Amino acid sequence: MNIREIAKRAGVSTATVSRVVNGTAPVSPRTEQRVRKAIDRLGYYPNSHARTLGSGKSHMYGLIISDITNPFFPEVVKHFEQIAVEHGQEVLIANTSYQPERMQVCIRRMLERKVDGVAIMTSEMDAELIETLSNRGIPIVFLDTGDVGPHVSNILIDYDHGVDLAVDHLVSLGHRRIAFVSGPPSLASAVTRYDAFLAALRKRGLKCADEFIGAGNHRIDGGQAAMLGILSLRVRPTAVLASNDLTAIGVVRAINAAGLRVPEDISVIGFDDIELSGFLQPPLTTIRVSRAEIGTRAFMALYSGDKGRGTVYKIPTELVLRSSTGAVSVSRA
Repeated sequence: MNIREIAKRAGVSTATVSRVVNGTAPVSPRTEQRVRKAIDRLGYYPNSHARTLGSGKSHMYGLIISDITNPFFPEVVKHFEQIAVEHGQEVLIANTSYQPERMQVCIRRMLERKVDGVAIMTSEMDAELIETLSNRGIPIVFLDTGDVGPHVSNILIDYDHGVDLAVDHLVSLGHRRIAFVSGPPSLASAVTRYDAFLAALRKRGLKCADEFIGAGNHRIDGGQAAMLGILSLRVRPTAVLASNDLTAIGVVRAINAAGLRVPEDISVIGFDDIELSGFLQPPLTTIRVSRAEIGTRAFMALYSGDKGRGTVYKIPTELVLRSSTGAVSVSRA
């Protein structure tokens, strides 16, 4: 099987087939689809080593995430890999487990494999290693952190809007004593959500007592532990906003363990809208963030990053109303 047969089947030149296979130059989406269809029908498998030698590219992108056990990230991986495959690229995935020191290992793996770009979908950054990538002209895209510049793009989730929607919803239900369970203070995105929460309260003339702030770890156990501390207070909140959905699940577990009910005694809102949130009892009110859009934007930022442009992509957020929030009872107002 050779490129000439593919070109004949697709009705294009051998040069066009080479561009699609090696990614050396852009072709129209329709033409690329025709070529890839011919490749599939003829059962052609390009020699990846030969492709690398011929083009100087590995046709591989690195994807670094914080926590593979958090359902938020596998969905990002799924959509990133899906569009990568559509463009004839491979993906090397690494996981930091929220540990900054693991970033060194992840970046080293990327450099050893000579990836053509790296999507860093985590806040655990090592400035020196990031500079190494940048100095080599390797396209980079960050999630919620990093500065945009040549070959460097940024995906920004609109946390401010999402948190404001959550607080507005709770206030509209009569809640004034609203607690917040944050993520790790070392994560830029967690700090952003916390700051957005305080700003949303100030906007409505409200304050949050220090004891109503719990420090979680963006996992269920951290949310549960933080909420148990809040529930030990003499005066309890009537509502809780969690930094992400896994934290919210832990919050709900703590409330149930204390013999209280959601939302009759305490309303709970999460953030992310992972698939599991809709199957909880009660189903979780949360702020939706599109992982499909994050994954797609991240890949396209790298794919077009060789042109030297850096771009900011903003990911919108929206409130998803379910059954974990309700009006504050008169006895608890």
